[in-house]
Amino acid sequence: MKNALLILSTLLLASACGPKTPSPSQQIQIAVQQTIAAIPTYTPYPPPRIPATPTPAGLEGLFCEYQFCIGHPADMAFFDVSAQSNPTAPSTVSQGLMAAYNANHLFIQIIWQDAPNTSDPQFMLNLIVDGKVDTRNGNLDPLLVGTLNVFYVPITTTATPVLPFGGAAAWICGGRAFAWKTYTPQPELAKPLLNEALQKFRCNTK
Repeated sequence: MKNALLILSTLLLASACGPKTPSPSQQIQIAVQQTIAAIPTYTPYPPPRIPATPTPAGLEGLFCEYQFCIGHPADMAFFDVSAQSNPTAPSTVSQGLMAAYNANHLFIQIIWQDAPNTSDPQFMLNLIVDGKVDTRNGNLDPLLVGTLNVFYVPITTTATPVLPFGGAAAWICGGRAFAWKTYTPQPELAKPLLNEALQKFRCNTK
């Protein structure tokens, strides 16, 4: 928690000394660190046990806003981080930033933006993987989930000590580029979370 607050303070100081309009990457870093700093500091629940079967724990729940839907654990709810960091610039259909966390210490983030005539979403990984606290921890893994061509990479992070692992992914749908990231207490939780989320993903064409 102290690390997250220190990172947040550093980012806010840097943004105060820099240009009046932070870059999209800086805006994402600042907003996410605000969210991470808000995660309670109570003793975490024991990490969930991974079942012996290859089937991951079912994810119930569905987020549907901004002309797309994506699955998420039933005990999590997405909120608009863009509006939290700047009430005059909330998320829109064209671009946005949402995040969610729960008592089991899972953190999920999703960003999107218009990307007409774009077929390669890898630039979104550069936005969502925060180079100050996140490290890619493996090779880029191309996945086919339904009709979605997805790029996934495992990560480690120092954003908060209770969530040192995770993963990030990016894909194109309906003229928009999407990116998703999770922080988890165990490395093997990230990819099943992504798969279950994308099994429920759909978007409207802009």
